Amino acid sequence: MSYAVPPIIRLSERLLVDVEEAVKVFPRRHKYVFGSDLRRAAMKVALRAQRAWRKPRDPAKRIAKLVRAIDDFKLRLQLGSAIRAFASFGQFEALARLAKDIGRQAGGWMRRHQQHPKSQNRAAGAPPERAQTLSTCAASRHTGANA
Repeated sequence: MSYAVPPIIRLSERLLVDVEEAVKVFPRRHKYVFGSDLRRAAMKVALRAQRAWRKPRDPAKRIAKLVRAIDDFKLRLQLGSAIRAFASFGQFEALARLAKDIGRQAGGWMRRHQQHPKSQNRAAGAPPERAQTLSTCAASRHTGANA
């Protein structure tokens, strides 16, 4: 049985691997506390992405949780850059770009599943409205309105 894995799942799995490689070379003072926090945040992103994809019930809620997890991960990345935990700026930049791509995918996913009150598709699920008929010239002659 084959199925197409969405790009966000592949990206989140790659994020896990790249974070693991980055944490390996962290300085000792950042490796155990900050490194484990960053790993946990990346794992949360991957798990939330899997759950949003595999569990069809209430996708908007699951995707919102995924977006929050991505935002939390990005915040931790910024902190890591500020405390100079990464071996190089290039390593930080690669992780930041990957997180940005995952965020872009999640944003598109969220827009697809959100219900906007003024959307074009709102009428598709709404009950049909009664057609409005405007008076015609012939109709107004019969009532004596133009006489």
